Amino acid sequence: MQKEQMRYSRLVELTKRINMNIELREMLKDVTAAISEEIVQCDSVGIYLPQEDGTFRGYVGKPEMINGRTLDTHILDTNVDLLAKEVVETRKVIYIPDTAIDSRPDRQAVEGFYIKSLLALPISTGDELYGLVFLFNYGTLMNLTKSEIQIVQSYVNMAAVAIHNVNNLTYKENLLAEKQLLLDVTRNLSLCQTMEDSIDKCFYYLEKILHNVNIGIHLLDPLSDKRMRPSKLSKASDWLEEDWLTTHLEAQNDERKDAVFQEVIRTKKAVYIPNVFDDHRPNLSLCRKFGIRGMCLFPLVSMGEILGVIAVVELENEELKISASVMQLAQSIVDATASTLSNLLFMEQQESIIQERTLEITVKNKELERVVMELQQLSREKELILNSAGEGIFGLDLDRNITFCNPAGAMMLGYMSKCDLINRSAAHILVQDDADRFLIDNTTMSSNRDYYTGETAFIRQDGTSIPVEFVISLIYEEGKVVGEVVTFKDITQRKQLEEKIRYHAYYDSLTNLPNRVLLKDRLDQGLLQAQINNEKLAMLYLDLDRFKLINDSLGHSYGDKLLCEVANRLVNCTPKGATVSRQGGDEFTICLPNIKHELDVLKVVHLVIDSFVEPFYLMDSEIYIKASIGISLYPDNGESSEVLIKNADTAMYKSKEISGNSYHFFSEDMNTRTLETVQLENALYKALDRNQLLLFYQPQVDVTTNKVIGFEALLRWQHPEKGLVNPDQFITIAEETALIVPIGNWVLQEACQQLKRWQQLSGNHSMTMAVNLSARQFEQNNLYETVTQAIEEATISPECLHLELTENLIIKNTKTTLQTMKKLRAFGIKIAVDDFGTGYSSLGYLNRLPIDTLKIDKSFLHDIMIDNSHAVIANIIITLAHNLNLSVIAEGVETKEQVQFLLERNCYLMQGYYFSKPKAGAEITEIYFSIQR
Repeated sequence: MQKEQMRYSRLVELTKRINMNIELREMLKDVTAAISEEIVQCDSVGIYLPQEDGTFRGYVGKPEMINGRTLDTHILDTNVDLLAKEVVETRKVIYIPDTAIDSRPDRQAVEGFYIKSLLALPISTGDELYGLVFLFNYGTLMNLTKSEIQIVQSYVNMAAVAIHNVNNLTYKENLLAEKQLLLDVTRNLSLCQTMEDSIDKCFYYLEKILHNVNIGIHLLDPLSDKRMRPSKLSKASDWLEEDWLTTHLEAQNDERKDAVFQEVIRTKKAVYIPNVFDDHRPNLSLCRKFGIRGMCLFPLVSMGEILGVIAVVELENEELKISASVMQLAQSIVDATASTLSNLLFMEQQESIIQERTLEITVKNKELERVVMELQQLSREKELILNSAGEGIFGLDLDRNITFCNPAGAMMLGYMSKCDLINRSAAHILVQDDADRFLIDNTTMSSNRDYYTGETAFIRQDGTSIPVEFVISLIYEEGKVVGEVVTFKDITQRKQLEEKIRYHAYYDSLTNLPNRVLLKDRLDQGLLQAQINNEKLAMLYLDLDRFKLINDSLGHSYGDKLLCEVANRLVNCTPKGATVSRQGGDEFTICLPNIKHELDVLKVVHLVIDSFVEPFYLMDSEIYIKASIGISLYPDNGESSEVLIKNADTAMYKSKEISGNSYHFFSEDMNTRTLETVQLENALYKALDRNQLLLFYQPQVDVTTNKVIGFEALLRWQHPEKGLVNPDQFITIAEETALIVPIGNWVLQEACQQLKRWQQLSGNHSMTMAVNLSARQFEQNNLYETVTQAIEEATISPECLHLELTENLIIKNTKTTLQTMKKLRAFGIKIAVDDFGTGYSSLGYLNRLPIDTLKIDKSFLHDIMIDNSHAVIANIIITLAHNLNLSVIAEGVETKEQVQFLLERNCYLMQGYYFSKPKAGAEITEIYFSIQR
């Protein structure tokens, strides 16, 4: 019965640790330890996890060394080990009582490890296989019963749950991090004013996700037959940019003959080559010059055109390793950069065009001045020059009637002969809305120039209009203005190009939906309107479920078709005035203005969900796709576009937890905990410097004499706003940020100094002080020096300081841990095991490590009067300590019944609320040492 209780308690504790997100390796170590303790006949337990090549590699187990080999060097090949293959295929537990009569196990392993009996189990949940577990004996039979096998299977199920939880958590954290990263990339790129800034931003984020600093960009040179030229290198690269450019120049590599470059340019897709020497495409001579071992090339594509290529390389001996998901994220960063570079290039081209046109206009004005001054004596030679001009030219008198026109101008305006325009009013060829602006009077001219430039539209003879760029120059005769000459040029093609660029700057090229930029503009307008009219606005964030499966199974072209169809359905089911936008990948947003209440939002949500009821047709097959929807409302969930999008995205991830067409409204508790943690972490950085940390002390009592023998120092934080904060709210943060090291040093020094003052007040120089050490502190190289210095500065006896270490810290039993404990013990310091009985280790370490005291955890005392199992465990710990000649102290004592229980079992040292709550040092002095003063 007792053994069953221990097994049950063990399973309960394993479940708790899984829910607490304990580190996976430590969790699986606990599972193997539990199995080895439950199945006493078993000499070896090993957990093997799957590898990318289909084999299984040892991960954790007992013992860690088998025949001189560590477990992680042991590989299970299912092509050789038929037992492992059968477990993988059937997901069944297989027990072989005698390997001599069974041919399935790997004979080499059976003979090498003298395996007589073998138990193999799958680590799985549903159809998902996470690994294998093997148990065997050396030279003897295990003789396992069905009950024992079921117990082992229970622990293996715990391992499956732990791995499943870790995989899910890692997947969600990676998704959130990627989305935040892409938001940061888009925002930061939008702030870049130059191409160099944009490229530097791109390099920064690629370095961050690829963990590689050797990144260079090759840009298209439009002046050299559209060749790719090496342009810029990451500042953190192992190469100097000057040397990089020089080596390219000396190598005289023509990328038009480079198979890798041409494949990227042709396919507009990234090319990934882990090892250039295993691939026929790379130029090996060039790779050797640069010391390249692996490479990955990403295309810079905007509006379907290649702008350049970004190359990421691994130098020297390492192969380049990039996962598919990281490749996709990197390409998204490169695509955002390409869009930014395209806009900047367009702006630079526009500047250049304006400068060129200004120069042309200046030159032509000079020429036209000379022509106009001689109009009165116009000869055939001058008329031929006018007629040969490629741009349109016509003259106006002071009444704005056309006095002359060249053939080019008449042809542009659709007239057969220039004579058809003579004596007509200029208003005849002007669009009515532009007539008043074009027909300027002389005062519009600048005081220091006699011409005027602009753009307008001219009416052709057939009634159609053409956009033109024009220059109006004054005609002088004897110092007086007698008319004007107008030079104009058809800019239809330029306008079309500008419109195309403007469209792609605001619309998604695949679905033709508004992109992030246009969404933000419309959302900002909607927020302004909602603020003015005191209305609500809703933001819906949609993510397609299992879209990656479509891309992986059918290909990206069919994935693109599916996205287009989804876009059409979303547009058709949303009300007029709403904005449907594609955020990228398989994510869409819907902005709903003029919302009165949540029912208006729910109507649209249900229409969206209904739009996914009908299947999508791809490759003559019906494909059912569902969406997860997150909703944020203005002003309840934010007052800016960025906050509303972020909160809707957060709510969408809540919907992701429920598969299939689910939706959630954003609530503050979705990210309150994260925000509070960040705020608490920021405040903790300042707490030590601002003297906000303080120590409370709890007496430790010898009940046989009813005297206080010492105190335990307990850390508290006097937060300026939250008040007194208990350690369970900030110690974990301190551990993660390494702040626990300076805080722990301060606790040691303060506790030793306080003990010295109390010893002097009481005259009792054997009084002790217990101080807790964290795992991070114990990993310090100078821990021994830090502790001994605190003792020496306080001038107390080393035996008076008791360092309390958690059971899980001690059982690591690394060489460094053991050496440090021995040095501290040799100096005279006492070492106690805190919270004993709550760990997950074998008890064998108790007689191997330098330990003086066991502390019974308060959880075992809480229900000892009603829960017999707790009473049994407490009794076992006391008996164990006595048998090993260790001191034992019970903490968390709260009732007289608990005191009597402990006394009956010869446990005399206690602490807890029954004797005193933890109190500040001044209060302890007042209560216990006021007489001595």
